[in-house]
Amino acid sequence: MTFGDQGFPYGPPDPYAQFAAEQHRIEQERIEHERIEQGRIRRRRRIRRAAVAGIGAVLVAAVAAGVVMASGDDGGGPAAAPPAATASATPSGARSAVPSVDASLPSDAPGSLPSLLARPAIRPEQAFPSKSVRLGDGSRYSRVDLATTTDCARGMSAELAELIQQGEKCSRLTAALFTDSDRRSQVTVSVLSFVRVEDASRVFMMASMDPVTYQVVSLDPPPEAGLPTVPPGSAGVFRRVMTVRSVVFANGQWGDGSETGEAELTAQTEGLLKHVMDTVVAYEDGKTGEAGETGKSG
Repeated sequence: MTFGDQGFPYGPPDPYAQFAAEQHRIEQERIEHERIEQGRIRRRRRIRRAAVAGIGAVLVAAVAAGVVMASGDDGGGPAAAPPAATASATPSGARSAVPSVDASLPSDAPGSLPSLLARPAIRPEQAFPSKSVRLGDGSRYSRVDLATTTDCARGMSAELAELIQQGEKCSRLTAALFTDSDRRSQVTVSVLSFVRVEDASRVFMMASMDPVTYQVVSLDPPPEAGLPTVPPGSAGVFRRVMTVRSVVFANGQWGDGSETGEAELTAQTEGLLKHVMDTVVAYEDGKTGEAGETGKSG
């Protein structure tokens, strides 16, 4: 297996991510001003929250596409919130510096969380049990590659690797490459798991704000798959969700680098993301055994 080019999102930036990034910039300037002019200890503020939907009786999977909001009332009812995370100013003069992001568990974290976190991180055969996948809409996909490592920095941008170093290291990164029945699409779904919820929250927040900088990279198809390598810089669809202790990423591109068919590619990418998310959540929520398998096979 080889990790390939990430590419760039279709169309204009996500308006939610834009808004959150602007709020983040304003907050950075305010903190730096206080540090220089007043010499006071910076107040830590939560700059954004991920609106999440409850899954079972424990934590949640927060879908980044369209539900990541700036700080304030999320209007989502009795949903459990992920750990609060605050980004503080970085040293002046640093080029493309990764901000320091503090994360902590919310006061209303479920009492069952410690027992869930005591389970081992999900393994490749648990996250991706089947080589053939059939989604609820009837579409079918083949898994043409599977890669896993505990040296997570190998499969991500330098900025994301540096961000992870602010907490405990990741437990495992597993990625699977899928193609549709027409063998046109290439969708890499990656599961990045952590020991602590706080560290997963830190990654989810920053990847939602800036998905190009804080990215896991896509898999290139192996020669035996008979698929083309996506041309560097091709347009793509990039989504992510947070589960109990993992961040699940999905990067979808057309194999020929086409910039048309965005709606179809988006549906495929989001469908596979949800499929894998459901599998990961079932395991992390304690609904499947440590050696169990979930998901549909075709």
